[in-house]
Amino acid sequence: MKRRAVLITDAERSQDDQLRSRQIRYASMMGLRIVCLVVATELVLNDAPLLWLWLPLCLAGMVLLPWMAVLIANDRPPKKEHTLRGKLAQRHAAHEAVAPTATTEITAIPEGGRIVDQDE
Repeated sequence: MKRRAVLITDAERSQDDQLRSRQIRYASMMGLRIVCLVVATELVLNDAPLLWLWLPLCLAGMVLLPWMAVLIANDRPPKKEHTLRGKLAQRHAAHEAVAPTATTEITAIPEGGRIVDQDE
């Protein structure tokens, strides 16, 4: 059975890289939450027009962002066998294991506008 070479594009990111990207996403979402808090405070203090519209949006951001940030920060990439590429690779490997080793070559020669087998 042949072993397929691993392409560098198939290599998974290191755990340190994954952790760093999740930390950056978490910190940026928490920063956005702080922005929502500051904007809501400014809107209330300045008695802004359309306060009835902007204040619920800011409050929703302040409530939903921490929940989403924790979910995203704890999320890891799916295991290889659960991805489409991983499933296709498994099928390909299984097909190679079952496929016969000898192959038959079929050739055709164009003759007079039609294709006929070489045996004819």
